[in-house]
Amino acid sequence: VYFFKVSILLSLTDQYSQQGWVYFKHSFYYVSPVKKNWRDSRQECLQRGADLVIINSRDEQVSVRAIWIGLTDSETEDIWKWVDGTLLSTSYWFGSEPNNFGSRDEDCVELGVYGTEMNWNDAPCRFKNFWICEKMLVL
Repeated sequence: VYFFKVSILLSLTDQYSQQGWVYFKHSFYYVSPVKKNWRDSRQECLQRGADLVIINSRDEQVSVRAIWIGLTDSETEDIWKWVDGTLLSTSYWFGSEPNNFGSRDEDCVELGVYGTEMNWNDAPCRFKNFWICEKMLVL
């Protein structure tokens, strides 16, 4: 069974790496080469059989910067949910974020470039940013 799982992993890694995906701790990640708004970014991920990245660990948090992540409060203000529907339990907000700065409708989350682990920023979903897809590996 172990040999079979390793064989599948190697095959998938080769296949996805040829398409620009990177393997890291049980998931494949696709980093965008272009900026898009949050909804278009999510649509790109869904078309690739993935979704915007969900930050499940400190390792993921410190590995990515300046991108859209799969977190939004667009359904209900101040109720932050991941794209898979789970409620936010661990966060890495920067300073006074989330704050709807200047009374803007900031319903989507980006990782900032503040040079700190605590770097999440709520931003208007219409803004354009790079994005990262995550496809969890299930063997």
